[in-house]
Amino acid sequence: MADAGLHALPALLGADDPAIFSVHRAQGTSPFLLLADHAGQQVPRALADLGLPQAELDRHIGWDIGIGGTTRALAARLDAWAIEQTYSRLLIDCNRPLVSPTLIPEVSDHTVVPGNAGLSPAQRQQRIDTIHAPYHARIDAELNTRRDAERPTLLVMMHSFTPTMNGVQRPWHAGVLYHQDTRFAHALLQALRDEGDLVVGDNEPYSVNSSSDYAVPVHGEGRGLVHVELEIRQDLIADEAGQQAWAERLARIFSALQPRLLAFG
Repeated sequence: MADAGLHALPALLGADDPAIFSVHRAQGTSPFLLLADHAGQQVPRALADLGLPQAELDRHIGWDIGIGGTTRALAARLDAWAIEQTYSRLLIDCNRPLVSPTLIPEVSDHTVVPGNAGLSPAQRQQRIDTIHAPYHARIDAELNTRRDAERPTLLVMMHSFTPTMNGVQRPWHAGVLYHQDTRFAHALLQALRDEGDLVVGDNEPYSVNSSSDYAVPVHGEGRGLVHVELEIRQDLIADEAGQQAWAERLARIFSALQPRLLAFG
């Protein structure tokens, strides 16, 4: 019945809507591979901005501010394969399991999302099939290609976080997130703290688990890859200068850690 309902729905994406992801450095030679699940803030034209003013989509609830530019700049410095997801996390959150209550949020940081209210099972499935599934299928395809070619992969999930949440200031400049596999995370945490000018969160401002996150448990732990989730505070990368500065810092740190991380493999 759900399939019948899905076929009855008009297409979610039209001819003038952008592709659901962009791949950078498709032939990159680095072992690092970068994922930016929340890089974009687009909404399909058919959904009329989910009933929200642009100012709401521009907030942290709509996307990970600054992470797209930071990821592109880092990929260029490392010559690393990277993927950016184009659509707003309010449309569907590509770093959530399909059973997560925040996969398609009806409220986000006190903002009601009218276009997500009362969705039918078919409408929810359409967003999964149109955005979430093909995005992760592209990542799977790349990881499979590298595995089959016996190329090492050091997986980095790139995110950014709002400086203030629920009225509480967050002191960290960056956060290193992990679940069960701490190999990359502990090395990166120490390296960032050794910089001397950063306050770095250890599983702050978020922690990772299999019910709240997708990329770490599926692409990282599920494949046994050396991996980490990195969060950068949004005010530090809101403009190009900040994005380039963080890309330069991370490229230096990642390059220094690379031999140690590859030895884990």
